[in-house]
Amino acid sequence: MAPPFTKPHIEDAQKRVRVLFNGKWLVDTTKAKLVWLKSYYPVYFFETPDVPKEYLISREQQDDPSATQFDLVINGKKADGVVQQYFLGELKDLVLIPFGAMDAWFEEEEQIFVHPKDPYKRVDVLQSSRHVRVVVNGVEVANTTKPRLLFETSLPVRTYIPKTDCRMDLLVPSDLTTQCPYKGVANYYSVKLPDDSLVQDIVWWYRTPQLECAEIRGYVAFYDEKVDVWVDGILQERAQTHF
Repeated sequence: MAPPFTKPHIEDAQKRVRVLFNGKWLVDTTKAKLVWLKSYYPVYFFETPDVPKEYLISREQQDDPSATQFDLVINGKKADGVVQQYFLGELKDLVLIPFGAMDAWFEEEEQIFVHPKDPYKRVDVLQSSRHVRVVVNGVEVANTTKPRLLFETSLPVRTYIPKTDCRMDLLVPSDLTTQCPYKGVANYYSVKLPDDSLVQDIVWWYRTPQLECAEIRGYVAFYDEKVDVWVDGILQERAQTHF
């Protein structure tokens, strides 16, 4: 079955999945489940026997009437209420462990980040010769005929531009970073305009992207929703895919 799914949608995962917390493997299983609770991406659930009870302490107050919540304690390190074991509905006898509450996740021998990749989603990067101009509050900050276009299933096309075709004198490094399981860790720039106004965190780039997106390494992308983008002389509508 392919998306869109009726949620929750549950599939057997084909990978060995391991979850690390405070130096111990909390989970090590080949029976993990991919579960779509939302349309955008799946999360991992586990069968009850694959989550050792010795590390779990039941909480007196339960927030979800369909699940029992547990504190997780390993070697003195505690994560409050992060483990949920479901006893009703389609998720009965399955256990949810929030991705960000753990120290590390692995599929086979590869560490994964943010959330599992969606097997129904793909990412393609294509070299283009379209003429792209980016204007921020009336100031041109990028002008290229060598963009690389990133196509990601169900998301807007993103335009990545060589830094040599950008006004790098206007780009100010930001402390912000974000993570994507498909692209890697993004760093950000703000744009400081000639009038000294600062437009915060509207440019991002990947120093060391994931292999499937290696072609965008060192290129920058602008939030099309927040800037004016001209493609082959035509001003694009904001907040829409422009190719």
